[in-house]
Amino acid sequence: METMLALIGFGEAGRTFATAGGWSGARVHDRLSDGAGTEGSAGMRAAYAMAGVAGCDRLADAVRDAPVILSLVTADQALAVATAAAAAIAPGALYCDMNSVAPETKRAAARLIDAAGGCYVDVAVMAPVDPARLSVPLLLSGAAAGAAQVALAALGFTRIDVVGHEIGRASSIKMIRSVMVKGMEALTAECALAAAAAGVSAEVFASLDASDRAKPWAARADYNLDRMMIHGLRRAAEMEEVTKTLDALGTGSAMTRATVLRQRAIGELGVQRPAPGLSAKIGQINDDRRDAA
Repeated sequence: METMLALIGFGEAGRTFATAGGWSGARVHDRLSDGAGTEGSAGMRAAYAMAGVAGCDRLADAVRDAPVILSLVTADQALAVATAAAAAIAPGALYCDMNSVAPETKRAAARLIDAAGGCYVDVAVMAPVDPARLSVPLLLSGAAAGAAQVALAALGFTRIDVVGHEIGRASSIKMIRSVMVKGMEALTAECALAAAAAGVSAEVFASLDASDRAKPWAARADYNLDRMMIHGLRRAAEMEEVTKTLDALGTGSAMTRATVLRQRAIGELGVQRPAPGLSAKIGQINDDRRDAA
């Protein structure tokens, strides 16, 4: 049975979902197939054939009359694609924006789609699509999130949660989570490269293993803010020395330089008695920052 669906973008996510779901006959447009006769176009058309989907030369041809549209493009193309889709979207069609972009970008796209008569849905894809495929966790927000949840489940997605009616709420969760996830990746790279250059990798990782005591993230945040509020200035000074160490090794210190700024900014607030609990500490920081402004 053919799937009444339009896909915009056929990179890793689009191909993975279409293949896993057996979305035979789904209409697809990817900008790499725009230039007929080019190597990229030939490769994309081969990918369409392998997945059993119908490639469309124009985005408008893919989305026209489709009741459900999945946008899976690169972040820099998300708003442009929404603009183009709005010109051809069918009344009442669900436009599921699954791109990793800021809440403001999603709200701008929503205004375009909704003004054209479509129903915009903010979708956050919360894990790598491979190997999760259709079991990848999805967060949905927007007025049409409930309808989109039903439609996405019919397409084979199995882990779908509606997190609110406000466009941008789902993407806020993903974007802010990435501060930690991607930030830890970057810190790991900065630490590992420097340790290797200094010839102390085994000792550094052994020390980290010995000091690591896993706690829930909220408890970690509470403890970390407590230390920064009391000792931020001293720690900023220490991290400036770490910056010198990394620069001397030539491995890069971008993350450490940012750590200096963040530690100093919180330390300069002068909070010597942090309030108990994470929410209260955040309140103290925000109040002191407003007073200092």
